[in-house]
Amino acid sequence: MIARGGPWTPERRLLTVGLLGLVTAAAFEGMAVPTVLPELVRELGGLDLYGWAFSAFWLTNIIGITLAGSDADRRGPGRALAIGVFLFAAGMVVAGVATGMPLVIAGRAIQGFGSGAIGSVVYAAIARAYDPSARPRMIALVSSAWVVPGLVGPALAGVVTDTIGWRWVFLGIVPPVIAMGAAVFPQLARLEPVTRTARPVRGDTRRALDAVQLAAGSTLVIAALTIGASPLAIALGVGGAWLGLVALRHLLPSGSLRVAPGRPSVVVALFAVAFAFFGTEAFVPLTVVEVRGGSVTLGGLSLSAAAVAWGAGSWLQARAAAAGIRRRLVVAGAVLIGLGIGITSLVLLPGSPVWVAALGWGVAGLGMGLAYSMLALLILETSPAGEEGASSAAIQLMFTLGTAFGAGAGGAVVGLADAGALDLVAALAIVNGIMAVVALAGVAVAARVPSGPAPQAAAVAGQPTGVLEHS
Repeated sequence: MIARGGPWTPERRLLTVGLLGLVTAAAFEGMAVPTVLPELVRELGGLDLYGWAFSAFWLTNIIGITLAGSDADRRGPGRALAIGVFLFAAGMVVAGVATGMPLVIAGRAIQGFGSGAIGSVVYAAIARAYDPSARPRMIALVSSAWVVPGLVGPALAGVVTDTIGWRWVFLGIVPPVIAMGAAVFPQLARLEPVTRTARPVRGDTRRALDAVQLAAGSTLVIAALTIGASPLAIALGVGGAWLGLVALRHLLPSGSLRVAPGRPSVVVALFAVAFAFFGTEAFVPLTVVEVRGGSVTLGGLSLSAAAVAWGAGSWLQARAAAAGIRRRLVVAGAVLIGLGIGITSLVLLPGSPVWVAALGWGVAGLGMGLAYSMLALLILETSPAGEEGASSAAIQLMFTLGTAFGAGAGGAVVGLADAGALDLVAALAIVNGIMAVVALAGVAVAARVPSGPAPQAAAVAGQPTGVLEHS
């Protein structure tokens, strides 16, 4: 049942607080865990498995996103949330008590399932439980929930590690996650399944297999990027791309792979901006510290500037949503991401001040706040009735894939510098150039997204609108 009014009406206040609490806890985890992993490896060993602490999380995240989105449509979002919170908390506990790196990786894999499920449920809840006029503000609130963790998360994780140990970075997040889940569950449990406008051709089992296939294909492609040019890399890349594209055909709105105008272009634009933004951000601190000799704190300031600007962009989106200029805001956001990459690249020049990195990355963060928030709103607005969970899964899926492949592609280029094939400055310049081109491609795709809210009954007019219409 949708409550009229804003997110802070008495009927929705507790739900709003709970959803924001879950996102904030997940954001702290995302900022804190990479901070403590070096100390974890020093104590437990397993440096050769370091990368798997990230890969295991993102690969199971894909599966969790897909299954939770489908389950939220079929059975309501309550069960998917409960499972997601349980797995997220369980994964944190397993990693927190681990006695070796393999157990840490197992915990991260469990946690990835839960994190993906929570992400899908959050946006499904926004679509199902809030009045359409309140959704832009809720999306802005969700984006803003990353600002404080982005500013203080790494420092707080460092203090906890230095005082009581890295294990409490994992274990300390468990109680708030459970508390917020308990606050949200009763309200989401009242949101029963709704009638779909399109008959689901692919059941949960088929969609689960699609998700596993996508995760496997993504792993092969990223592996191909990291092992350099060789016949094996080509084979892995081609095979992984085929597996992934076949799976995506069933998991995304019809026409997404050919970038059809409207709803399909929304998810493609989301992939492009995530690829460009995170493919650059992963190497901004490296540029500041290794190329220009700045401090780790100075490198982190660039990321903090982006986090604050992202929140500001989200709120600008919320205020402008009523003006019906959705396409323009997405285009403007993609342009700002490209401009921010260009400004940030100036720090590679010896004569430029190091603070240029923070300025440029703040511009890119503003663009990401505008583009991502508006694209999330558009995919929810164009969701047929009964497919809000699948639409939420599409948001999370393309964001995750864009992030993973952007960082993977950039890492492959920087790896050439590590191998001595390129100078580090040249490698970083190439990375920034690639990401700028992808941002420009995002501008082109953004020009094909809907210009305003679309009626959810679009399927009546014979247009394919849902992720459940594939054969």
